Amino acid sequence: MRKTKIICTLGPATEKVALLRHLIDKGVDVVRINMSHASHTWVRQMAPRIRRLAHSAGRPVALLLDTQGPAIRTGDVKENLRLEPGDPLEFTVRGAKPSHPHSVRVNYRGFVQDVSPGDTILVDNGLIKLKVTRKRRNRVLCEALTAGVLGSRRHINLPGVHVRLPPLTPKDMADIALGAEIGADFIALSFVREKRDIEKLRKLLRRKKSKAQIVAKIEDQVAVRSIDTMIDTADVIMVARGDLGIECPMEDLPIIQRRIVKKCIRAGKPVIVATQLLESMINNPLPTRAEVTDVANAVYEQADALMLSGETSIGRYPVECLEVLNRVVLRMERSGGAGYAKDARLENVRQKT
Repeated sequence: MRKTKIICTLGPATEKVALLRHLIDKGVDVVRINMSHASHTWVRQMAPRIRRLAHSAGRPVALLLDTQGPAIRTGDVKENLRLEPGDPLEFTVRGAKPSHPHSVRVNYRGFVQDVSPGDTILVDNGLIKLKVTRKRRNRVLCEALTAGVLGSRRHINLPGVHVRLPPLTPKDMADIALGAEIGADFIALSFVREKRDIEKLRKLLRRKKSKAQIVAKIEDQVAVRSIDTMIDTADVIMVARGDLGIECPMEDLPIIQRRIVKKCIRAGKPVIVATQLLESMINNPLPTRAEVTDVANAVYEQADALMLSGETSIGRYPVECLEVLNRVVLRMERSGGAGYAKDARLENVRQKT
């Protein structure tokens, strides 16, 4: 029996009854609903479908509702802005009029107050890197450090900056109420930064008479620095490597993951490793060797659960992803950890060389 739990994200690729039944039969333990993309109508259709299919299969399958969280995004642009290294770019807030040809609005009113000259700004999941050169009342002036194309509603990251966004947006609170309505087993809190963020969610769940456990998603440097408090306060910890890999230097990510998992093990706190476990399988039927090794290392670290995102929500091979994950996890668990190499089956000369 597999000890490491598998979480699959529901989406267009897996919403049909036949595919969902296949995932449940193949061993999914938790189905994640990502509220960044899901409507309430769709969730109300999917939740009873999952419960019904799990009951028919005689397997317990939990529901995890993942909040969108507070996100800083660019506004709409009439035409995509092409940037080259050294190009100036202006961000404006509070309806300030553009003062530069390369100007884009930001949806966060406190943007100017939070950033300082010299800070790094990453746009579109880190594809565009900018440096703050100066700021005025309602605008921030930057210099492009990398080339890129800036479009509408692109995600903005501010590595190392303490952003004073509310932990729960009005959308999040409506989504959490929906989670209570459908009987979600877990609520994941995005961009959690401090103890009171979790406490606020817990109070809201109590008011809604929900028994859902809280998953604290560690997604930036502030949360990493507060990890001991997060572990003490939340029910489950998630190493959310998507934004975390943007907010922190990429070479630090494996170290951060390992430290968080170890701390959770010592505290007896369940921990999830998430994001890009089998990313290439969104479009390909087989994983890369690096992905297999990444999954194996997460199991070796003794993560309690592994989470698939786009692989099962929009990917072409959702069932194959689950099968690969299950196969690698079981092999690592049977191996006993660090000594797995001595048990590897070398069945032919080619393998042995």
